Amino acid sequence: MGNHSDGTKAQGSAVVTSSEESEEQFRNPGLPPHRPRLTDVDPKRAKGAERQVILLFVLSMLGSLLFWVAYFGISAEGNFYDVNNTEPTSKLQLQNLLLGLGIAFAMFGIGIGVVHWARTLMPDHELVEERHDLRPEEDRAEATEIVETIVDESGIKRRPLLRNTLIGSVILAPLTFVTFFRDLGPADPSVLKRTMWDKGVRLVRDPSGTPIKAADVTIGSAYHVLPETLSSLSHENGYLEEKAKAVVLLMRLDPQEMKISEERKNWHVDGIVAYSKVCTHVGCPIALYEQRTHHLLCPCHQSTFDAADECKVVFGPAGHALPQLPITVDSNGYLVAQSDFHEPVGPAYWERGAQIEQMRTEREKEGQK
Repeated sequence: MGNHSDGTKAQGSAVVTSSEESEEQFRNPGLPPHRPRLTDVDPKRAKGAERQVILLFVLSMLGSLLFWVAYFGISAEGNFYDVNNTEPTSKLQLQNLLLGLGIAFAMFGIGIGVVHWARTLMPDHELVEERHDLRPEEDRAEATEIVETIVDESGIKRRPLLRNTLIGSVILAPLTFVTFFRDLGPADPSVLKRTMWDKGVRLVRDPSGTPIKAADVTIGSAYHVLPETLSSLSHENGYLEEKAKAVVLLMRLDPQEMKISEERKNWHVDGIVAYSKVCTHVGCPIALYEQRTHHLLCPCHQSTFDAADECKVVFGPAGHALPQLPITVDSNGYLVAQSDFHEPVGPAYWERGAQIEQMRTEREKEGQK
């Protein structure tokens, strides 16, 4: 921006000046004229729309009932590894299909029903409310009046069947998700206090079942490990359940890089450590080991544990460290367990503290014997 010859400043080409006299005045166009819907002028159409909304809410309730029938009524138990018996697999597929359809209908009925109700039966007049200064006492009374107006305009009082089906679907649909909490863990958390690890039980590779010698475990290596006694179980006798609790990740670290507490100084064999693979967040299997940082990563929610520091949590939602399995070597050089875990495996429960104290007391009594 430069100056004119008379010394006044020159305006740039992008600068626009205006005055109150030259400003364009805009008028408020107001709201468009209201166009009544068919349900506003035809009582039969309004009654038909009400029946449609009721049917959608009933569909939602039927979907919730279908979910519970599939969840509790269809048993998908059996040996899924028997290729000659496809019945368990077929039942599981049917159950999953009905569970999905049940939840879909439950949510679809509520969602579409509420939208259809709002578009056809609730008032659709547009209005403008002027802003005003807040007056706490008056606002409270005004808010109450607004709520009462909404209830009156929604037609809930005038349409009891519509109201009752809405209440029924809203109550039943969320309960389908609450039902899934049953599968987040065992009904009795005490079953996680004991696994098949015990004194003298050899560590074997999964799935070959080969025993592991301490001399064969090199620094930086990691093995998925199971108790040798697990092979005595069949799938019908709880093999998968016991495997899920007892599975262990075995690693060898440089002892100079490890932080070892006094009570665990004899739980490893020259840097060879064993930790539960069951994440302490929601029980996902941990299988990712980063050799350079000694970090174990849960792929589900990125909980990260430091294997060099007794698998304490360094990142993520997990609440506590992975349980460590005390190990030693037998007379033949094979790695064996000194005992079971000293704390429950898996996610934390409310009574976890009491369980740990009880398990420690039991281990001390076993050691005295």
